Amino acid sequence: MKTVFIVNPCAGQGNSAKFLIDKLNALPLDEKEIYITKSVGDATRFVSRYCENYGPARFIACGGDGTLSEVLNGAIHFENTEIGVIPIGTGNDFCRNFENRDLFNDALAQTVGRSVKCDAIRYTSSTENGIVTGYCANMFNIGFDCNVADLTAKMKKKPLISGSLAYLVSIFATLIAKRGANLRIEIDGVERYNGKILLTSIANGCYCGGGIMSNPIASICDGKININIIKYVPRYKFLYLLPFYMKGSHLKLKNIQKIILSEKCAKIKITPIGGMMRLCVDGEIIDAGETEFEICHDAFRFVVPCMLDKTHNKELIHA
Repeated sequence: MKTVFIVNPCAGQGNSAKFLIDKLNALPLDEKEIYITKSVGDATRFVSRYCENYGPARFIACGGDGTLSEVLNGAIHFENTEIGVIPIGTGNDFCRNFENRDLFNDALAQTVGRSVKCDAIRYTSSTENGIVTGYCANMFNIGFDCNVADLTAKMKKKPLISGSLAYLVSIFATLIAKRGANLRIEIDGVERYNGKILLTSIANGCYCGGGIMSNPIASICDGKININIIKYVPRYKFLYLLPFYMKGSHLKLKNIQKIILSEKCAKIKITPIGGMMRLCVDGEIIDAGETEFEICHDAFRFVVPCMLDKTHNKELIHA
């Protein structure tokens, strides 16, 4: 199967992409292709057209979770396609669900790795431009998390501010503003919340924001969505919760169920009260109205890189 590397030249503020392209060109592979995206959404268009014209391939998204999401949306309707990621973006959270994460940076390991079945979340949103339908690999965020992601994207454009620093600064800036969201939330057809929240996450994977384990009970292959709803709590209480939330130990706190609802389900419907909501989809943000989320079990095949024994050319270590 041909390996197609899809490189987002803006990922990692551009520096990582330039270095990676040189490495990809030097790979000793006959069946490879390198495509550099030209704009937002270009990866989806390219992958879809490639599959239509040439059939399935192993597509390696070279960027962050947003690039991976675009590749997923281009490939998901074509059988026998495989999707991988070389994480050179800001968050790179989807691959954190696997062991030996450093192997994902090895381009050769991507070409010889095995593929495993993973879930995706299909969403349908009402927007100003009509109904939008797509697929999410990792996570949706609304409220505080989405506001942080929005501000982080702006902070990264400033000189001398790295992705991790931009995220940290954005957390505290957003905390001062303390914006949340006003939502009606239905879980598996039953209304479970109606009112103001600090944040909610609809998750396939465990991580967001570059390693924050916000949804520790989530799994990318269990056929379920994990939803977190954090009520609109005072700043001092959120500051107390934040270290536990980042490490993924918040659900173990005493009486935490009074503040956080966290459970697994198959379908979710969220309706913003009094206007549109900012919805973060794998790190990319849209303005959305009523949105439905549904799990798609075993929706795509994800490439898990491995190392080879150079002497015997045998698989040595799986991620």
